[in-house]
Amino acid sequence: MAAKKKAKKAPAKKAKKAAKRKPNAAFMKPVQPDAVLGAVVGSSPMPRTELTKKIWAYIKKNGLQDKKNRRNINADDKLKAVFGGKAQVNMFQMTALVAKHVK
Repeated sequence: MAAKKKAKKAPAKKAKKAAKRKPNAAFMKPVQPDAVLGAVVGSSPMPRTELTKKIWAYIKKNGLQDKKNRRNINADDKLKAVFGGKAQVNMFQMTALVAKHVK
């Protein structure tokens, strides 16, 4: 019988210490929501990250996320105005539609 050779494992490399991630300045720059979006999130200028958090808080508070497909958002009257009259959008379309309402 031929003897099986064991493969030598390379010594584990030391993990590099990950540099702390810096926030993107474009996301942190305050944007001004228009009157339509202001009805949902408020009218004061805020960073895009905060804007997105407030929209999701509104969606969850009012139970607007579709029960079967959680990626879809069912619009109420306020969100229908933000979504351009659409009754349902998916979460990826939502960001593009919301972007039209900020300056």
